[in-house]
Amino acid sequence: MAGRIEDYALIGDMQTAALVCRDGSVDWLCLPRFDSHAIFAGLLGTEEHGFWRLGPAHAAEAKPPPADRRRYCGDSLILESEWDTPRGTVRVTDFMPPRDGAPQVVRIVEGVSGRVPMRSALRMRFSYGRVVPWVHKVDGRTVAVAGPDSVWLDAETETYGKNLTTYSDFTVAPGERIAFTISWQPSHHQPPALPDPEGALEATSDFWRDWVEHCTYNGPYREAVVRSLITLKALTYGPTGGIVAAPTTSLPEEIGGVRNWDYRYTWLRDAAITLSSLLRTGYREEARAWREWLLRAVAGDPENLQIMYGIAGERELGETELDWLPGYESSGPVRVGNGAAHQLQLDVYGEVTEALHLAHMTGLARNDYASLLQLKLIRYLEKHWDQPDEGIWEVRGPRRHFVHSKVMAWVAVDRTIKLIESGDADGPIERWRELRDDIHRDVCEKGYDKERNTFTQSYGSQELDASLLLIPQMGFLPPDDKRVIGTIEAIQRELSTEDGFVLRYPTAGEEAGVDGLEGDEGAFLACSFWLADDLAMIGRVDEARRLFEKLLSLRNDLGLLAEEWDPKLKRQVGNFPQAFSHVPLIDTALRLTASGAYGG
Repeated sequence: MAGRIEDYALIGDMQTAALVCRDGSVDWLCLPRFDSHAIFAGLLGTEEHGFWRLGPAHAAEAKPPPADRRRYCGDSLILESEWDTPRGTVRVTDFMPPRDGAPQVVRIVEGVSGRVPMRSALRMRFSYGRVVPWVHKVDGRTVAVAGPDSVWLDAETETYGKNLTTYSDFTVAPGERIAFTISWQPSHHQPPALPDPEGALEATSDFWRDWVEHCTYNGPYREAVVRSLITLKALTYGPTGGIVAAPTTSLPEEIGGVRNWDYRYTWLRDAAITLSSLLRTGYREEARAWREWLLRAVAGDPENLQIMYGIAGERELGETELDWLPGYESSGPVRVGNGAAHQLQLDVYGEVTEALHLAHMTGLARNDYASLLQLKLIRYLEKHWDQPDEGIWEVRGPRRHFVHSKVMAWVAVDRTIKLIESGDADGPIERWRELRDDIHRDVCEKGYDKERNTFTQSYGSQELDASLLLIPQMGFLPPDDKRVIGTIEAIQRELSTEDGFVLRYPTAGEEAGVDGLEGDEGAFLACSFWLADDLAMIGRVDEARRLFEKLLSLRNDLGLLAEEWDPKLKRQVGNFPQAFSHVPLIDTALRLTASGAYGG
């Protein structure tokens, strides 16, 4: 069985990523891209679906021991895991070099003390664990081939095959370093070049050190902010600038439940808020690359704006179920693709426009087509803002007039008016000022419950929704407005867990809820960070700091967060690591630092 979600570490090369468990097992890896088929899918099934374990030798019937210590090597994605055994101590260094050729996973075993027996067990299964490849030797190298794919193993020890698995048994002495590398290559190409593990390690270390030096944040939460920035960089597809929401699919929002989705795509919403955090911490090049990705993805068809695209801008992301995989801790079905791609989510127009506005305000070089796109988006909203939609949470129930969607439509119009006022675009400014006022009036009249002094999830609804916490952050109303304070306090009463974390909205257990799905879910970490932001904005800064630091304590030992926190099981749930959790972590750290609301 796979480890707990928080037991995993992330390594990656800005084109794909792998998850490495505490016991030294790589249980998830898609090659050559984030959204390619997995060659290790044990995370969503069993060992029969692919893994690569490297660690101290253990009895076949025993569970492999977890590492006694692990850490990232400085501010990098180079993972070091150490085991203390009766025969000595050993270290394994795992990383993926930023790619200039074949994608690689490099694992270097180093003896620290004593003489430690070690074992590498490599079981490659292509097509998400369904296909057993043809494994054979070519000029002393081991290659696994299935259809269009080949994976080459280069090991500095002898290897052998047994039970459709490639093994290597060896002993490591103090100071000795033994490397293993797998490289992906199209099966019809020539073999990839022989790897240089030590040279690749040095180059990878240099890359991350140079990249982190651009960070402009030097506040009290720097460690958490830098780790989150590194994670966001790792989720960026280098060739195009697209940013995936997470490198995984179908890690459940409820253990044993059906809320299992594929997040290996670029949500405009997630990518736009990621762009905001990158810009505010000094990473203009990543912001520029994302803006170029956006312009290519949307192209000349903004009227048919999708909420998500493939990492190269693909539009078709058909959703299917992989019935041969039982799912993480039997949480089925396992899904690939995402059927929400063609939903109507009007808030996306606001998030994209806000991102373009921020890029403009922070001095990113002007792009005339970006301004033209912004104007086209508003012309679309002008005709459609008053329609019901599926909303920010991608409900699979009936469309509604979600308040957050209307607020973000207001944001889109407001930011475009500011663009025109700055002299960098032309448009019917008076007409759009009237539109902005119309949307604002509509929300305040139809989305606000006067008796309870709170905005509601949708027009005519009694339900609350944590996305309402963004009302003051987007400037729709000032933080000291009684309706804003009432909404914050209502969400604390009705959507908070015992630990003070925030649910997105009420779910209905065994019955289908507002989102059209059965089952429940954990506290949504992004919403919990939003609450900390709001508390700081209304002057409750000590309470905001306490909540923020409690949220930081939920990170795993490497500083990583999944999408949600299960308050009953006290563990992370949902796809991992999640951009939509790390971005608001950065934003809240910046806000609290600016307010001076942090401990000594």
